[in-house]
Parts: sequence; C-alpha cells; structure tokens
Amino acid sequence: MASLLSYDELVPLTVREALKAALAAPAHERQAGLASAATLLFRETGIDCMDVRELVGLNEAYACG
Repeated sequence: MASLLSYDELVPLTVREALKAALAAPAHERQAGLASAATLLFRETGIDCMDVRELVGLNEAYACG
C-alpha cells in the first residue's frame, strides 16, 4: 500500500516524498524510513495510528507520532 500512497495526490507531498525515499532505501534502512513517513502521515492527516501502521506496512510495535 505504501507504494500506492507515494503517488496519491490526496496524500500530503511531504508524506509522498518520505514514502518514495523509504521505498528506494536499502532494505536495512527501509523500516526506519517507513516509520518516518508513518509519523508524518499520522501528524498531517489525523488518520488513526492503527490505520497508519496498516497503510504504511508497519507492525504493532510502531508507536505513532
């Protein structure tokens, strides 16, 4: 889902850029990048944390914001 969000114009530009950077990062850096993107998504949209985790592809260990 993260790759789709990175092109959706309804998603804030900062989030799209963070998602694109995370998806382009080496595998060992990808989770940290996705967490940063998820934090931005949570803060900028107010989407529920559980939904943000699911959309970005993070597990329940990630705590939003």
